[in-house]
Amino acid sequence: MSTPALAIGQIDTVLCGRAVPCLRPNGSPGGLSAIAKQPVAGPVAVGPLGLAGDEQGDTRVHGGPDKAIHHYALEHYPAWRVELGARAVLDAPGAFGENLASRGVTEANLCWGDQVRIGSCRLELAQSRQPCWKLNTRFATPDMALRVQRTGRTGWYWRVLQEGSLQAGDGIYLLARPHPEWPLTRVIALLYERELDPAVLRAFAQLQLPPSWQRIVQRRLDSGQVEDWSARVQGG
Repeated sequence: MSTPALAIGQIDTVLCGRAVPCLRPNGSPGGLSAIAKQPVAGPVAVGPLGLAGDEQGDTRVHGGPDKAIHHYALEHYPAWRVELGARAVLDAPGAFGENLASRGVTEANLCWGDQVRIGSCRLELAQSRQPCWKLNTRFATPDMALRVQRTGRTGWYWRVLQEGSLQAGDGIYLLARPHPEWPLTRVIALLYERELDPAVLRAFAQLQLPPSWQRIVQRRLDSGQVEDWSARVQGG
């Protein structure tokens, strides 16, 4: 007899967005952004690149199979309201450009490679978010991306293993946890607390890492140095 899936959370809101022109924090043109996503009612089809009707502004660094669906925990919103004060952007889900806003799962109780069922979809946790300067513009706060990075309240991305559909109200069911020793909090600490221990980096490299993460680990192993994040979090 198979082990029943474990209910670990519930989707509150499903969101999609179109890519539109945006500005960098210094006021210069910043290309396209789809960070301002809006709630979607009813079932939404999910394919290998994410939700039907959703777009990404810069497909060099956003979207793709390893960033198909962005998920953010509503549990983090009260802390942001305390730290930032009243902000209209925090009045409803979608402040961080997420596709899924939920309760029950956070970076503390999800692990790298977790597989879950939401609706009729099977998803795999592919990576945590590396926040970029577009959050600075969205929140009108020059160091917002850095704040997200430092707090570890980053959100994460799902890879789509089985296409289907999902909608607000769906449960989140844990199907497999191949790496319980790698909760996202540990991964985020490795990335942003500038881990350089070769043994830790090599252990992390044994996981199924997206190519960009493989390059980060290999560069640290080769150089003994961490990467410069200023362009990503400041935007020029």
